[in-house]
Formats: sequence, C-alpha cells, structure tokens
Amino acid sequence: MTHPIIAAARDVRASLKAVADANPTFMSVEDKAVALRELVAAEAQVTELRLRVLADAGDLAEQTAAKDAAGWLAHHTRTRFADARADLALATALDRERPALAVAMREGAATLAQAHVIDRALTALPASVDAETLARAEVHLVEKAGEFGPRELGRIGRRILDVVAPEIAEAAEAARLADLEAHAAQQTRLTLRRLGDGTTRISGRIPDLAATRLATYLEAYANPRKPDAERSGDAVARLPYPRRLGEAFTQLIEAIDPERMPLHGGDATTLVVTVDLAALQADLATADLVGGGLVPGDDLTGDRITAAQARRLACTAKILPAVLGADSLPLDLGRARRLFSPAQRKALLVRDRTCRAEGCDVPGTWCDAHHLDPWHTGGRTDLADGVLLCNHHHHRIHDDAFRVERLANGDHRFHRRR
Repeated sequence: MTHPIIAAARDVRASLKAVADANPTFMSVEDKAVALRELVAAEAQVTELRLRVLADAGDLAEQTAAKDAAGWLAHHTRTRFADARADLALATALDRERPALAVAMREGAATLAQAHVIDRALTALPASVDAETLARAEVHLVEKAGEFGPRELGRIGRRILDVVAPEIAEAAEAARLADLEAHAAQQTRLTLRRLGDGTTRISGRIPDLAATRLATYLEAYANPRKPDAERSGDAVARLPYPRRLGEAFTQLIEAIDPERMPLHGGDATTLVVTVDLAALQADLATADLVGGGLVPGDDLTGDRITAAQARRLACTAKILPAVLGADSLPLDLGRARRLFSPAQRKALLVRDRTCRAEGCDVPGTWCDAHHLDPWHTGGRTDLADGVLLCNHHHHRIHDDAFRVERLANGDHRFHRRR
C-alpha cells in the first residue's frame, strides 16, 4: 500500500502535469494575482512536507552510508549541499523546537525564506531566555509573517524581546552584542595580494562598527562629488558606485596624517619614495616605494610608481620623497615646509573658493593644495605659489598626457597632448 505522503506527492505532480500547457497570457489580472498567491502557499506546504520527511530521514542516510540526510538529499536530488544542509537544520528545528512555525508552513502561511529568518532570529536569542518567552517570540514572528517579507522579519526578529519581554530586553541585547563583538574581534582579518596588473586585491572581514565608520568616511569622498559632476557633465557622475568607493578609498588613504599614527620602528610612520633627480625632472620615468615586500605578490610588480605620480604625491600626500643623485645617495630628504599649513589652506580657500581648473566648481574644502612652481624643482610653500585643485584635476596636472595653460584669471586650462 502506498504511503499517503507519497500518494500526495504524486497527486500534486499529476495536477501540475494537467496544467503544463496552460497559457497564463489569457488569465485576467485578478486571476493572476490569485494564482500567484495560491502557488506560493502551495509551495510552502509542499516544502514543509519535504522538511518533515527530511527531519526523520536519518535512517536513510545510515542505510546508504551518507554522512547525514542532507548529504543524501544533495547527491540524489542534485541540489546544492549548502542548501540541503540549511534545510536539514530548519527541518530539525521545526520538528523539535518550532511548532508554531511548522504549522504556519503547513497551512501555507509562511514561506521557506521566512521560516529560515524566523528560526535564525529565535536561535540568536540568549540562552538565558526562558521557554515561555521563546514561545511568545515565535508566535509573534509567525503572525508578522503574514504582513512582512524576510528582510523586515529579520529586523523585527533582532528586537523581538522589546515586544514580548521588554523587562529583560536591554540586558539580553547587551549580552548578545557583547558576544557578537567578541566574535567579531576573533574573526577580524585583512589580506592584501598583488595581482600583477598594477592593482592589489584587498580582502577583509572587520567588525560592523568599523565597517560602518569606513563606509561613512568613503561616502564623504564619493557622494559630495556626484551632484557637482552631474551639473558640469563630468564623466565621474557616470562611474559605477563600487568604482567611486574604490577611488574614495584611495583618497582616504592619502588623507591619513602619519603624525597621528603610532611610532613605527622608533620613528613616525612614514612611506618613502626614492627617485633619481634626473627621473624626477623627466617627463616619463619611475620611482620606488621603500617598504616593498610586505604584500604577497610583490614579486609580480614590485612597489613602483611613475615619477609623475611621485611629483603629485610630493604636493600634499604624507609621503616623504628621497631624491637621489647619480651615486644613489640622498640629495634631498623632503623639506621642512613641503606641505601647506592649516592657516595657508584657509587662506587659499578664502582666495580660490573652488577648484581652479577652468569650468570646475568642486568646493575648495574638497580640494588639494598644489604648488604652481613644482616642489621637485625647488618650489616654495607660499600662498603665491599655491592653488586649490580638486582630486581629479590634481591628478591631471601631474599627468604627462595633459598640457596645462594658466589663464589670466588664475584658472588652469587643460589640453590633452596629441
């Protein structure tokens, strides 16, 4: 005699086969709405039945020497092992700990995605929460599944104790956050690897607080430029958001003041660029960054930059240029007043107001101070020798592909070299 669950599964498949050729094109809008709701509810019911069988399929795994029921399911039904393992965990929870959620799925009132979110929210509650409070939390989340999707349910689940047990919510949340912070500290990682194409891949895992701060800082560089770029028709406005964040990250690194960092090797944390005097003055040459070998993959590219980039960094970045003579001995190790002082920056802001590239209206507060008489040729850090340029035009003025003309009003006009 066929088991009722198998018979039901075959009946469902037979019913679906009967409508295999049905064309939804000729359905009314109302019928489509009803059909979609009914199909989602039916899918939830079938899924609950599958999970119910899966929760009790340990003997099947044992008989076939599979590691567990999830392993058997993934192999024999050609599904992803990660999905099968997640379904097995949920099936076990529904069978042993989540009766209200199981009933909701059985009645088509909660989808698989909602069930996963609710189970995770309940599992994340502190162990000190008693069974009665846990049951009230489950019932509340199941009720909300009729109103909200998985994302909203996740937010509700994170604050569920505020609703069902406000008297213990604060202490429980504090304990949960303390556990999360300890876990975050243990899991924090950052790796850098040269790719050999002039770029380095940065991969990391950091605490949420640090990530939020980083995102806030990057937005400060990425977002304010967008409205100005749109008004001026600049191509920057059309850059993909990840690209803009990547560029913002490089700007953030350049803005870090090494004087506010810990001592490194008994001295201020300093990145040194070594460059021959002839190369520094040449149109096309290279420079070296002292400190190479710290990043895996340095053997692919080394820490080398163009002399043009070195000249740009010498204007404002907190990098110490070491200019070498013919005998490779230092001729000049920076200058006492290579960078414009805060007072000079304010004076430049009052005078220039915006970027002094022709047609650019990026506010001066977002600009770099550039030496008109280049630093590498003996330029002085004086107001008369300084001008504000936005990050984009500061890169262009040090780019050998452009010729720069200074206009009578003090603006700079850029011409691409042919």
